[in-house]
Amino acid sequence: SGETPVYVPFLNALLIFVCVYLVYRTIFPSLASDHDHVRAKEAALTRSEPIVFSTFTPKTLAPHNGTDQPRVLMGIRGRVYDVSAGRNFYGPGGPYSNFAGRDASRGLAKGSFEEDMLTDIDKPLDKLEDLMPEEINALNDWESHFRGKYILCGELIEN
Repeated sequence: SGETPVYVPFLNALLIFVCVYLVYRTIFPSLASDHDHVRAKEAALTRSEPIVFSTFTPKTLAPHNGTDQPRVLMGIRGRVYDVSAGRNFYGPGGPYSNFAGRDASRGLAKGSFEEDMLTDIDKPLDKLEDLMPEEINALNDWESHFRGKYILCGELIEN
């Protein structure tokens, strides 16, 4: 007979709920991870050793890669952030580890983690003059992300 089983509307509602939930989680990443970053940032601010705003050159920034030095620092458009709270991302073995101790501006702007996105530490800072408008917008978004999650701890200047 052509009647729909009683459980079909329930299954349809459940599938719709799961789909809506997955779309929501894709558009709005986990709030828990944001809370973890906030707690890590607060812990970094209250630790016993103070964070002193410093001036870095590409050569003096390089050891702060999480391997040579315990702190993980990263440069973005002339600013240096302590990204130690995001060590799983920026520290050794993390997906962004090649940016640790370096100026990550070009790679973040272009959405590339390739080594050729990094300027040699013996060369002048990348002026980023050839970036396209959408790449500049991407870099602005990354900068905003770092300002909100990590501690600004220095300035990146020429060697």
